[in-house]
Amino acid sequence: MQNLKQTDINHYLHPYTNLSLHQEVGPMVIDRGEGVYVYDTGGKRYIEGLGGLFCASLGFSESRLADAADRQMRKLPFYHSFGHKSSEPAILLAEKLIAMAPVPMSKVFFANSGSEANDTAVKLIWYYNNALGRPNKKKIISRTRAYHGVTIASASLTGLQNNHRDFDLPIDRILHTDCPHYYRYGKPGESEEQFATRCADSLEKLILNEGADTVAAFFAEPIMASGGVIVPPATYMEKIQAVLKRYDILLVADEVICGFGRTGNMFGSETYGMRPDMIVMAKQLSSGYLPISALMVSDEIYRGLVSESKKIGTFGHGFTYSGHPVCAAVALETLHIYEEDDILEHVRSVTPHFQARVAELGKHPLVGEARGAGLLAAVELVANKETREPFPTSEAVAAYAGTRALTHGVITRALGDAFNFCPPLIITHDQIDELFDASEKALDDTLAWRNSLANR
Repeated sequence: MQNLKQTDINHYLHPYTNLSLHQEVGPMVIDRGEGVYVYDTGGKRYIEGLGGLFCASLGFSESRLADAADRQMRKLPFYHSFGHKSSEPAILLAEKLIAMAPVPMSKVFFANSGSEANDTAVKLIWYYNNALGRPNKKKIISRTRAYHGVTIASASLTGLQNNHRDFDLPIDRILHTDCPHYYRYGKPGESEEQFATRCADSLEKLILNEGADTVAAFFAEPIMASGGVIVPPATYMEKIQAVLKRYDILLVADEVICGFGRTGNMFGSETYGMRPDMIVMAKQLSSGYLPISALMVSDEIYRGLVSESKKIGTFGHGFTYSGHPVCAAVALETLHIYEEDDILEHVRSVTPHFQARVAELGKHPLVGEARGAGLLAAVELVANKETREPFPTSEAVAAYAGTRALTHGVITRALGDAFNFCPPLIITHDQIDELFDASEKALDDTLAWRNSLANR
């Protein structure tokens, strides 16, 4: 399989990869999947502790999804939705999503990725405010350490430095407010509720400094997954939404990772009491089997889009593959499986054990905080548990732990100092033990490595 690796090095430009290092080490080539496991080309089995990229909710061998794709591929492999055209799978999927929405929604727009759906949300917010005669109400607020995608607009919303550096981002009209990570940013003696109040006050101050009549929307993930699985502190969402309502600012819930059962409810918005005006979803919408994303909009926003479209003569936005019939058919079958297999009940049944094992990792000498909800979690690695001192970025300690996990048969992902877990929703009690037993060994290896460096 060396030739395949060399061919990759010669021809494949990889996302989220150290391109210089990749020329030396090459790829880990995944050959097949079965349930919660994947196998490399050498035949080694790994439990996929991150569900691919927070997306393979039904694992890697769900035959019903393969059959749904095959049926639709043979019936109508492609059609578009421009100029009053449509297809049955897209129509039925839109109907299903509106019925499932955690708050009343009016219409669904389909795209191909979470990045595109968030990018679309930005455009529609600007379009909507033009329809209302508010040409200055265009600024959008996200949060430090948020993740909303990698297009020019969605990467600007993303509050991670390496998504901005040397890409000339963020663009104008995108602002960032505080990351609600109580462990890292709470002050000594400050309760979670007090910290939440301070975050809300900071948001309000930003809005007033910018001018409330210039601020259009606030984007928020229920849990900031790619920022390190940052769970909102007590009362945070309630207080943030009060500020938004006070100044007539839209709330966009980015459910790309939390949507479809990840937190134990169908949507993370339900778990944290969010009442959004727009909802973005992707990933678990099709269990990652085919690329599809969706943006749901409220009736008020939809009516604004209609009036502006009438004035201009068209709604000048869309993608060739919006509502692709094969992708839509697979997504619709995914939603049927969630209901018929009662995936929410399964998640709720295994969550206590999953979170208990996360908490056990929190006792490890390298772990400062263990956090999560549902089947989503992270442990933050620190140089000093008492002072919460982080490791120097140059040491890449969490990344080292991730490489050690591979040797023990676990694929996960290090994001900054966090070691993340987001397994397929179908994971069992015993597989949870397998995941965390191996992860504990990886942390032990990392501790031994750190100690050996200190003793040199």
